[in-house]
Amino acid sequence: METPMFTCWLLFLLCSPAVPTCFPTDFTLYVERPECDFCVAVNTTICRGYCYSRDSNVRDILGPRFLIQRGCTYDKVEYRTARLPGCPIDSNLFTYPVALSCHCGSCKTDSDECAHRASRDEAKCTKPVTSSYLYPG
Repeated sequence: METPMFTCWLLFLLCSPAVPTCFPTDFTLYVERPECDFCVAVNTTICRGYCYSRDSNVRDILGPRFLIQRGCTYDKVEYRTARLPGCPIDSNLFTYPVALSCHCGSCKTDSDECAHRASRDEAKCTKPVTSSYLYPG
């Protein structure tokens, strides 16, 4: 009984890096505008995770089937609006995306941000930080 269970766990551990783990995850977006009194922390979700990609050195010889470039990107997205406190009435609304579901696929550069930012620094605000307020409209 122990041998089949050990074999199952071994197969799981060997295959788990190949399984896509692309899913929505919590993210805090910091919004700071020059005309506002505060830096606002907006809680949202973004797509994050691992997707299988392959870029072979022999793709020129064997063709494009050895080139697989996929990233973790939005499947379904909803846009929400937050009221920014301390801003003039004409610029106190901020619209941001909320990832509802994600998938491994090509990034749509016409609608999605596809760049990877390597900076590990936390967002820096020059003004006091406050939480966001969802706009009821």
